[in-house]
Amino acid sequence: MKKLILCLTLVVISINVILSQPIRKDKGEFIENKNEAWDNIKKDIDEYNKKPEVKKLRFTPDFSSFDIPKSISDFKPFWHNNPVMQSSTGTCWAFASTSFLESEVNRLFKKEVKLSEMFTVYHEYIAKVKRYIKERGNSLVSEGAQTNSTIRVLKEFGAVPISAYTGLKLNQKHHAHDKLIQEINTYLEHCKKNSIWNEEEIIENVESILNHYLNEPPKKFTYEGREYTPKSFASDYLKLNPDEYVDVMSIMESGFWKKTIYDVPDNWSKADVYYNIPLDDYMKALNNAVANRHSVAISGDVSEAGHYSYQDAAIVPSFDIPSDFINDFSRQFRISNHTTTDDHGIHLIGKFSNKSGDWFLIKDSGSGARNGKHKGYYFYHSDYIKLKMTTFLVHKDAVKDILSKFN
Repeated sequence: MKKLILCLTLVVISINVILSQPIRKDKGEFIENKNEAWDNIKKDIDEYNKKPEVKKLRFTPDFSSFDIPKSISDFKPFWHNNPVMQSSTGTCWAFASTSFLESEVNRLFKKEVKLSEMFTVYHEYIAKVKRYIKERGNSLVSEGAQTNSTIRVLKEFGAVPISAYTGLKLNQKHHAHDKLIQEINTYLEHCKKNSIWNEEEIIENVESILNHYLNEPPKKFTYEGREYTPKSFASDYLKLNPDEYVDVMSIMESGFWKKTIYDVPDNWSKADVYYNIPLDDYMKALNNAVANRHSVAISGDVSEAGHYSYQDAAIVPSFDIPSDFINDFSRQFRISNHTTTDDHGIHLIGKFSNKSGDWFLIKDSGSGARNGKHKGYYFYHSDYIKLKMTTFLVHKDAVKDILSKFN
C-alpha cells in the first residue's frame, strides 16, 4: 500500500512539473534535400560502369599549304555592323540578309543602323503557317528560309531597329527556337488531324505562341527622336527599295539563262525569282559586284572538310578536286548526289588576294565562327565559293550586265 501511495505521489509531482513548464511552439524551415554520402556512392558506381570515351577524329586538310589571310583589315571590308550570333536557331538566312541590308543602308545613304532579325523571323513564321493552311498541311513550317524572305518581309511589313525589338525575353542571352517551333508544329498537326482550317483562328493561336517566346513586335516605336511604324521606318528612314534586289544562282539542272525556282526545302514558298547562270558568269558577276563595293548575302554548303572554324578558313583541297576541275559539271555532281546542300546563309563583305589566290571575307552568325582568332568571321577561298556556294542576293545595279541577258 505504501508503494502505491508513493507511486501516485510521484505521478502527481511529475504532472505538476510538466504543467508548470512553458509550451513549445516549434517552427519549420526549407532546407536543401541532400545526401552527400549517397551522392558519393552513386558517383563511384557510375565511374566504375562508365565506358571509355572514344573520340572520333575529324578529317581535315593540312591548312599549312595555304597562305590564309592574317588580318581582317587586309580585305578593306565594306561597312558592316559587328557580327552577332543566331545562337540556337536555324535563322542564318535572316542574320545574313539583315546584315546585308544594314550595309546597303550605309552604302546608299551613309547611315549606320542595327536592324532586328527577329522582326523578320516573326513574320516569316506567320507566312509559313498561312502557307500550311492553304496547302492543308502539305507544307514545311521550320526555322529555315532564304535570304530573299527578308526582302519580302521588308516590302510587306517593313523593318524595325534592334532597339525596338530583340525577340529575347527578359534576362535571355541567346536566341533558342527549338521549343517554339516544336509547339507551333504540334498545334498545326492537331489542326490537320482534326481538319481545323480557320485561318484567322489558327493565326491568332500561332501569334500567341510567338508572343510567348519572342514577345510581340512593336506597332509603333521611337527612333532618333521620331515616332515610326515598321512600314514608315522602312520607307522614310531606311529608304531601301525591295524591288531593286535580285537573287543569282548557278545550278546546271535548273537550266541556265532563265529565271527559275531554287528547289530546296528552305525555299518553302517555292519562289521562282532566281536568275540562273553558268558558273563562270556567276563568279564573274560576284567578283564584279565586290570590285564595285557591293556586299552580297550568299548561301550554300558549309559541311566540307575544308571548312574549318579553328582555321577561320574554307578551302577546297586538291585531294577533293583540283582547282582547274571546278566547273559546272563538278558543281552539279555534288548538288545531284547531295554533298552540296543548302546549309547556311552568310554575308560577304570584302576580297583580298595573295599567293594562294583570291579570298573573300565572310561575316557569319553561326557559332562555329566564334572558334577561331577572328570572332564572327571566316576567310573563304574563291574555289570554295565556286564549288559550294549556290546563290547570292545583291543589288541589281551590281549585276545589270547579267540581268540584261534575260528576257
